[in-house]
Amino acid sequence: MARRSIEVPGLHHGSLPIPQACVVGDLLVSGGISPLDPATGGVPDDAEAQVALAFANACRVLDAAGGRPADVVKVTVFVRDKGIRPAIDKCWLELFPDEHSRPARHTLRTDLAEPLQIQLEITAVLGKG
Repeated sequence: MARRSIEVPGLHHGSLPIPQACVVGDLLVSGGISPLDPATGGVPDDAEAQVALAFANACRVLDAAGGRPADVVKVTVFVRDKGIRPAIDKCWLELFPDEHSRPARHTLRTDLAEPLQIQLEITAVLGKG
């Protein structure tokens, strides 16, 4: 099967030659999805704004690949401080409102590059949600 890189205008990994995600068949695996504002290229200072933007960027990645939130099977959430969980849960419930149909989620505390408070990775099976 052919591998396809997914790029999203305004989202990037700095100057590194890394796509936002990769698709093989109907499997999408993302790289780190940051709270980078695709319109300004900046990252908000506020943790809640970063969380909302990271989840919006995950949706942008899915859309660019021809997917949707219902296709997501796992989300890994990397945080600097687990104290932002209420903001994560708020976006989580908005994106995945059906308690009987939510992807798996794992939250890990890690030393993210400044000024990042959150970064996401998603795995999705496109067209199956």
